[in-house]
Amino acid sequence: MKMKAGCCRLKPAVVILTIFLCFYPTYQLSEFQLCNRCNGTVLQPGTAVGQLCNVSAGRIDGRCCWRYDNTSDHEHIIGLDLSRCSLSQVDGLSDASTALIIDLSLNEIVNMSDSVFLGFIDLNFIILPPDMVCPGGNSSWESVEVKGGNLLCRGQKNMCNQTGQLSFSCPENSLCAPYGPGLFACSCLDKYHGYKCLRQGEFPALQVFGPLWGATVLISILLWFTQRRKVISG
Repeated sequence: MKMKAGCCRLKPAVVILTIFLCFYPTYQLSEFQLCNRCNGTVLQPGTAVGQLCNVSAGRIDGRCCWRYDNTSDHEHIIGLDLSRCSLSQVDGLSDASTALIIDLSLNEIVNMSDSVFLGFIDLNFIILPPDMVCPGGNSSWESVEVKGGNLLCRGQKNMCNQTGQLSFSCPENSLCAPYGPGLFACSCLDKYHGYKCLRQGEFPALQVFGPLWGATVLISILLWFTQRRKVISG
């Protein structure tokens, strides 16, 4: 009976581990699908993404170039080549938000929202069909030119001011941070929170997260008793 009771006490941990194992492969599959969205691989050194990959000592996987982070043991996408992919619209690129360069040339794209590049703060070069507009508008880039039948958008501009102080684009008591081409995000200063950062004082973490933790504990207890009943009956 002691062995059975010990097994029951481990059930909440087993549930958490099971959830992690279910979602982690899904995350990996999502990146895999993006890198294999169309046939072929990144050409080295014939494409801009291939050249970047060579210089950065990256690893080619399908249409992606991967590189390990210098500060952590984590591999992330630095280049994405979706040229010649028969794309009519651009979506589902969030897994490449760390990309420095994206090639979308030689596609008949008719729909591309700026929100697709939300969080792409490192994107510095994007290649598009010649009849398109750079993400966030051409004014969001240092250089915009049509060359070799493609639209080249280079040097993503910081939409916030360059002083690092309070930004006129954000409400009082907040700071501005770039959040992608033509996009920015406002974060409240210390001791401020709420709508437009108008509330002063510590964030009410207990009131906000207390019910969530309570629900988690309740579900864990329910699972514990459910599994315990099955063990005893078995």
